[in-house]
Amino acid sequence: MTEVEGAFWKSSYSGQHGDCVEVADTTGNGRAVRDSKQHDGPLLTVSRDSWQAFIRQFA
Repeated sequence: MTEVEGAFWKSSYSGQHGDCVEVADTTGNGRAVRDSKQHDGPLLTVSRDSWQAFIRQFA
């Protein structure tokens, strides 16, 4: 099972309106993504390779 390692953070591109996503590292070098307004809500977890492919779309 994938677990979150460390704290969640927001992108420096996020606005100040509270409608953001937050990201945290996971075991296995993946990422966990959550809604910044729902800290106890569901998490989307993705592998390292999937996260890097996603980020490349915006580089």
